[in-house]
This record gives sequence, structure tokens and C-alpha cells, in this order.
Amino acid sequence: MSRRRRATTKKVLPDLLYGSPLLGKFINKVMLDGKKSVAKRIVYGALENFAKRVKAESTMVAFDQALQNARPTVEVKSRRIGGATYQVPMEIPADRQVSMAIRWIITNARARPGKAMLEALALELTDCYNNQGTTIKKKDDTHRMAEANKAFAHFKW
Repeated sequence: MSRRRRATTKKVLPDLLYGSPLLGKFINKVMLDGKKSVAKRIVYGALENFAKRVKAESTMVAFDQALQNARPTVEVKSRRIGGATYQVPMEIPADRQVSMAIRWIITNARARPGKAMLEALALELTDCYNNQGTTIKKKDDTHRMAEANKAFAHFKW
């Protein structure tokens, strides 16, 4: 890791069906063992089920809203100051907010017992769209932790 400048981020190609770079990133995160065609089938099927569940006329608008609801704005980072470790609340950059939301949605979908990934992902997206479920709980816990440690915000630099 370079100490002089920020590492460049790779350009994610947009998906072919909707033309969205965000959905292309989502498909890449769902992908396991390089099986992109399987990941595409899962994501497109889940989006179709999700759009039916929330009765959305535009699938991508509903997907963006679900992702927006899952995005955290603050998090806590550990800072060691004078022998003590403090949980310092910090604002999250926009690209990291999206990455965290995607990761949480996929992780919680995989953790759903007894469901195929396609169905579990559709349910998780529906929960995010409706501001409920485990992903939203994770976001709320992150925000609550930052709020509780607001007294240490002056250690941010």
C-alpha cells in the first residue's frame, strides 16, 4: 500500500441489462468463484421478484431506493490515544457507504436459512426498501454506536 497517494479504484463495467455501474458492482459482489453468469442470473431474478413485491414500475429506481435506505452515514473507528483506545465517530465517504450497504445486503441474504439465494436476496432488498430487516438493523446499530461515542469526536483528524 502506497503511503504517498491514494490507490486508484478500478472502473466497474455497467451491467448489460440495465446499464447501471452500481448494479454491475452488485453482481460482482454476489459472484463466487468467478461464476459471473450464475451471479447475473441470481441478481436479475432477485430484482424481478423484488420489483413484483414492492409493486414498482421501475426496477432500478426501487433498487436505488433500497440501497439508499441501507447506506450508513457515520461509523466508529478505533483510535489509540495515550494508552487508551477510543471509538471515534467518523463520516463515511460516499463510495464506502455504497460498498458497505451492498456488502451488508448480500451477507444478510446469504445468512437467511432455508432459502435459495435468489429468493433470499429478493426478500432482503424488499426489507431494505421498507426500512426493516437485518441490514437496516445493522445500519441503525452503526449509527447508534457513533451517537453514543459522540464525545470522542474531537479525536478525529
